[in-house]
Amino acid sequence: MKLNGCLVSALGDGLTKETDKWTRQSENRKALEVRIIRSAEIVFAEKGYSGSSMESIAVTAEISKQNLIYYFPSKEVLYKRVLKEILDIWIERLTFLETQGDTPDEIIRGYVSEKLKLSRLYPNASKVFAHEIISGAPLMKEYLVSHLKPQFDRDVKLVKSWVKKGLIEKVDPEHLFFTIWAATQTYADFSIQMEILLGKKSLADRDFKRAEKAVTEFVMRAIGAQKNN
Repeated sequence: MKLNGCLVSALGDGLTKETDKWTRQSENRKALEVRIIRSAEIVFAEKGYSGSSMESIAVTAEISKQNLIYYFPSKEVLYKRVLKEILDIWIERLTFLETQGDTPDEIIRGYVSEKLKLSRLYPNASKVFAHEIISGAPLMKEYLVSHLKPQFDRDVKLVKSWVKKGLIEKVDPEHLFFTIWAATQTYADFSIQMEILLGKKSLADRDFKRAEKAVTEFVMRAIGAQKNN
């Protein structure tokens, strides 16, 4: 019995070690995949899709081209992954229906804050998305229709309900969102313009806090939400 117990213990230790090994390999794979995506964002943001190459992305990621192709077999596959990732992040975090708060004021403040946070954290991905849209969304149009449009319609419906209840002034819901997006994404897509005009080498946290205050107050005044606080 003691021998059997030792055997079971040894087998258990072996399985644990093997599990730990696979876990580490999985974590390393995920870390490298993230590094590749971040590197691709930099290259696509600087050179656009047509001006980018797998070679330049591999150099930026500090891996071999062969290793890059193992994870992403083509430039188009990698490009779509970059676009899909930033769009999924926006969809997950930027929906009025799931934003913390009960009043229009609380919801919009949280929405603007999160949108600017994403512009600060993912500036290159935002630039890549802007390139795609300016080009007519040749590779992402269907995904926008199937994923972004349904959320957009739900959020527009919510804003219309606020207007109907008298919680905010009568506004054009669709263009309210377009205005918020433009006012927040510009801090990523046109950051160099901001830096030049503000006399800064790069935008700091305090600049984004200043932007958040200005954009939020502008939207609040425009829809009259503050009068209901």
